[in-house]
Amino acid sequence: MAVGAAAGGLLTACTDGDDDGSRGPTSAAAVRAAKALRVKSAGTSRELLRQYDAVLARHPDQATRLTPLRGAVARHVTALSPPQPSKKKDGSAKPSPSSSASSAPSAPSSAPSLGTAAGDTGGGASGPAPSVPADPGAAIRKLAAAERRASDAHADALVHAPPELARLLASLAAADAAHAYLLTEGFSS
Repeated sequence: MAVGAAAGGLLTACTDGDDDGSRGPTSAAAVRAAKALRVKSAGTSRELLRQYDAVLARHPDQATRLTPLRGAVARHVTALSPPQPSKKKDGSAKPSPSSSASSAPSAPSSAPSLGTAAGDTGGGASGPAPSVPADPGAAIRKLAAAERRASDAHADALVHAPPELARLLASLAAADAAHAYLLTEGFSS
């Protein structure tokens, strides 16, 4: 369902606007709204990443199954994080694009340590670690539900996003929906 909503929102986002190809100056309010939407969506993915970390900490035997999905969520956080200024050789700052997915750290050989995700600056979700059921199956089902919530949140957000961000959010919504499927149906237990 979320994938369909994401695809519908993507089509809407791609067809809105002027058809003549010209782009006028973007209003400061629109830029602020897009940035706020990006920050909120990054927070959604960062919270999902915290949930993966909590499950992996409680059930390290699930690392083979969960680490690739966790790595994808870490790349979602990176993709949504605003570009960070980088230093030139002369010491002046210049904007740089977000890290690409290929530069995200590869999956660790053992359970990942908390807070080491690509793009995880520590400025996102805080508070107590998410609760994780003692039963691995229940923990996986709870993680799948969190993936579905993240998918729905990204799909809902893309309706209000400018086209480029809407396309990214549609992709993330689809990826989160696929993760939920893999967690519940795609893996043999």
